[in-house]
Amino acid sequence: MRIVVAEAQVPFVQGGAELHGRALIEQLQRRGHDVEKVAVPFRPQPKSELLAQAAAWRLLDLSTSAGQAIDLLIATRFPTYCARHPRKVAWLIHQHRAAYELCGTEYSDFTHTEEDVGLRRRLIELDTRMLGECRRVFTNAQNTANRLARFNGVAGQALYHPPPLAERLHDGGYGDYVLSVGRLEPVKRQHLVIRAMAHVPAPLRLIVVGDGSGRAEAERAAADSGAGDRITFTGAAGADQLVDLYANALAVVYAPFDEDYGYVTLEAFLSSKPVITATDSGGVLEFVVDGSNGFVCDPQPQAIAAAINRLAGDRALAGRLGGAGRVRARAVTWDGVIEQLLG
Repeated sequence: MRIVVAEAQVPFVQGGAELHGRALIEQLQRRGHDVEKVAVPFRPQPKSELLAQAAAWRLLDLSTSAGQAIDLLIATRFPTYCARHPRKVAWLIHQHRAAYELCGTEYSDFTHTEEDVGLRRRLIELDTRMLGECRRVFTNAQNTANRLARFNGVAGQALYHPPPLAERLHDGGYGDYVLSVGRLEPVKRQHLVIRAMAHVPAPLRLIVVGDGSGRAEAERAAADSGAGDRITFTGAAGADQLVDLYANALAVVYAPFDEDYGYVTLEAFLSSKPVITATDSGGVLEFVVDGSNGFVCDPQPQAIAAAINRLAGDRALAGRLGGAGRVRARAVTWDGVIEQLLG
């Protein structure tokens, strides 16, 4: 098949959404399909331009190229599903979350002013109409599907897929550090584990992998924690470094707010590491079962510290939980995903 994968690319940003699209293209090509990425730059601010950016995608008719039919368009996130194609499928990573469940929270620039309420209403109406054009709507997690049903009245089927590093991840033992991986943004809440380190005794360390607009604030939190000498920020890590860091960690702490999916959970599990997360972390809870393959804590530094200390004092427990996580993660494969998307 000739397939177009549509991506909204934020310049200079490489996160889960970008990795998602890259992995999808690679997996389709492995199966003999002719695949092309179509990307348009996306800016989340100022929010007054969001509708104009959706209109730019609406101008795109991706049904043909160079006189040949394109068999399928796979849209991924707002506003790619506004593009036109007679056979359009959405595999939704997320909508513009700031206008949805994050509205009115510290993680969004949408408030309850008359102007923001009006823009939010128009965005939700637009999403409902554009997603309604799709032959089928899939989501990257059940949490995303639930949000879609709640706000848009659109049914979506969760399709879980392996993380890009799946084939390389392995266990290397249970070392003297816990690991935090992800973009340094407020909604990812790295500050929880950073502040938790004040309640974790030496010599246990924290390694924070990632970069983003919240890095300076995270570094200040580390300096103020009283455990700054045991907290290391690596910035963005290459694949080899990240695989090695996962392999030798004691555990992975991943406690974002209402996450859609998050590669980190499965990357940790495929490295046989238990995951410490929070009760309000959303899609992470579709994989992490408290006491079975990790710990689910209140989103408080002290609670996260207690979970870290429990594993530090019982590495056999860390091994059992991590092993159970690996069994869970290995059940997630690409074959079912591709079959559903092309069906």
